[in-house]
Amino acid sequence: MTANRRRSLSTALTSVLSSPAAQAADASAPAPAAVPAQPAGPAHVTVDLDQAGDTISRHVYGHFAEHLGRCIYGGFFVGEDSEIPNTRGIRDDVVDALRALHIPNLRWPGGCFADEYHWKDGIGPREQRPRMVNSHWGDVVEDNSFGTHEFMDLVELLGTEAYVNGNVGSGTVQEMSEWIEYLTRADDSPMAALRRANGRDEPWRIPFFGIGNETWGCGGNMTAEAYVDVARQYSTFVRDHAGNKVTRIAAGSHDGNLHWTDVLMRTFGTQLDQGPDGNPGPFQAISLHYYTMTGPWEDKGSATEFSEDEWYTALSRASHIDELLARHSTVMDRYDPYRKVGLVLDEWGTWWNVEPGTNPGFLYQQNTLRDALVASIHFDAFHRHAGRLLMANIAQTVNVLQAMILTDPESGALVLTPTYHVFAMNAGHHDAAALPVHVALPEEAPTVDGCALPLVSASASTKDGAALVSLSNLHATEARTVVLDLRGAEVAGFSGTVLAAESTSAHNTPEQPDAVAPRELTAIRPHARGLEVDLPAASYATISLELG
Repeated sequence: MTANRRRSLSTALTSVLSSPAAQAADASAPAPAAVPAQPAGPAHVTVDLDQAGDTISRHVYGHFAEHLGRCIYGGFFVGEDSEIPNTRGIRDDVVDALRALHIPNLRWPGGCFADEYHWKDGIGPREQRPRMVNSHWGDVVEDNSFGTHEFMDLVELLGTEAYVNGNVGSGTVQEMSEWIEYLTRADDSPMAALRRANGRDEPWRIPFFGIGNETWGCGGNMTAEAYVDVARQYSTFVRDHAGNKVTRIAAGSHDGNLHWTDVLMRTFGTQLDQGPDGNPGPFQAISLHYYTMTGPWEDKGSATEFSEDEWYTALSRASHIDELLARHSTVMDRYDPYRKVGLVLDEWGTWWNVEPGTNPGFLYQQNTLRDALVASIHFDAFHRHAGRLLMANIAQTVNVLQAMILTDPESGALVLTPTYHVFAMNAGHHDAAALPVHVALPEEAPTVDGCALPLVSASASTKDGAALVSLSNLHATEARTVVLDLRGAEVAGFSGTVLAAESTSAHNTPEQPDAVAPRELTAIRPHARGLEVDLPAASYATISLELG
């Protein structure tokens, strides 16, 4: 993530070719949202159950852990001497909670931190590891006690896959090449021997490797034209050792900067036209970053104290991700008609002002029902773009930005956030086939932040003789009836789960851990076209269908 982006996200969408300075100059608070009227009648959501499309990769439900604030230290890692139950220093309750989500991958060590991280400082006996200054996040001293072996131990405890982000900004080609050798080589090569000397005999599997991070900003302040040559060079030396196949992810664009994506794609020349089985080149995916906030960079808005206008503004800006994915995918399609190169949204989520009294460099924020619906809107967009979107990583997993888990530094208590529950409710979409969904509303969508915001969002998928339908009622105060027009298959059974709360700002704390928690949705009944569902105001629901 970047610590120096100075622009309004909505402004960045208006002109993809305008300079960052011009965008920053135009940044302003959002205009008041049009007050949505009471729903004029049921929403109609049509789902074609027999039209299975692209597979929704489980990796779009990925996560991100950076050396930032209390994400690693106090979040994932407490040390072996901690009174908090742990396995080799890794918190057992955090592992258990994330295993329940079936998290598919975890990105580490950054973020901006990745481009000042030198991996050899984080191996060997902990008491002998050199210290460094984490200049991006809080200007604190990092003791490197959580390094490569600790991260890969965490990956194995979670039963997930590793997305390692390499250092381009302050590192070398040799350093990156030796890291992938250390991680994945099986014989007696120099780095494999060093790994064994540090206690790990067998190599690890590393399916994803990032070639720098935000090289347009904190990762080097490069131009796209300068970075593309660097990406090709570094990627060449991230080799496939011992049968380990690496997807190399070039550091891509942010927001609506299509120029960066165009330059990266242009480097492939004509090789991407040579059929679906050809070699996609030195890197196999490019990244994109997008954050949701309601104010300008200097005052992003409060996580828990927001007006109804800010509620709708946040959801409107979250919905822009659909347009951004479409626009970047269109640029990629121009060069890559067979979709050999993946798009990776490896940083997304809400970014609010830090909680009062906390270190501003630690990015600790609460997580409300609003954050949960920001997540549900993103997932609906991810499902629609399953053909191009290879992976996505929410920022971040523990104690930072739109976290799944908050840990209390005083009591050690663990809190599951509303966003956690949206991830859990979506597990049935992992590796399922996306289904066509059409939403028809009887009322005109209100204009929010200069864009129409339909107040129902939906997506659906199918696998193993079942289907899962996601429904979000974005209206802050009014319930909504939804008619599910289910076509192309018989429905033999159904059940539902809903996430709602007493207020839009409701959130979970150690004292009230279940203020926002999923419950059974009983207001589902047969309808001539399929099913009829009653959704509370400001709610997210999933409907599981057993297909006959």
